[in-house]
Amino acid sequence: MAEKVRFASTTGPLLAGLVDLPEGEARGWAVLSHGFTLGKDSPAASRIAKQLAREGVGVLRFDNLGLGDSEGDWGDGSFSRKVADTARAVEFMNDAGRTVRLLVGHSFGGAAVIAAAHLSDSVRAVASIGAPYEPKHVEHNYDALLERIEAEGEAPFLVGGKALTLRRHFIDDVRGSDLRERIRTLRRALLVLHSPTDNTVGVRNASQIFQAARHPRSFVALEGADHLLTGKGQAARAARIISAWADPYLT
Repeated sequence: MAEKVRFASTTGPLLAGLVDLPEGEARGWAVLSHGFTLGKDSPAASRIAKQLAREGVGVLRFDNLGLGDSEGDWGDGSFSRKVADTARAVEFMNDAGRTVRLLVGHSFGGAAVIAAAHLSDSVRAVASIGAPYEPKHVEHNYDALLERIEAEGEAPFLVGGKALTLRRHFIDDVRGSDLRERIRTLRRALLVLHSPTDNTVGVRNASQIFQAARHPRSFVALEGADHLLTGKGQAARAARIISAWADPYLT
């Protein structure tokens, strides 16, 4: 069962979310951050959240600015705003009496939850799935547009048949974001999940994240999985691993 919610982003527009609810009493609560332009209803985000709910962990997943059912213009967003809005989602849940102890992030969202944990005192554990060590890794998605953006300030960016606007401030923001220091000073339990055969974000990123982190830290290889976790049972498996690992930190 999922509960529809809306909450204000850090820049004003309302963000649309779903809270996947456990059937019985919740073991704990989490916020999930989706990949680059994927949205809360992407297979990875949806399946992970639903499986965590089956495991007794309630999860808020939400569309970032200008994506899915959320208001605003995606072009006004950035990595820093994604981080801030993830922290805002935690605040929204905490205010509702659903204290968030766990952050889960897929791909670009994995980098975002590591950074967002620093802004949320209630969070005790962070799980990243296929996350890049450097946020600027997303440039491979739009490298053909870089010259035009640098010259004109923005360019249309086609994603799944939808035209978004990619602006210079987004590029400058990801290039200026230092995740290494945020990993080193995380002071929360960290679980790094990554497929050794991930052709989108190579597994070397997981090694760099793990090496930069301090204990308690854990690494799990999602053998056979693709980056988007589209294979049968891949997302559910990742969620079951996260559920078991996070158990000591949920209460």
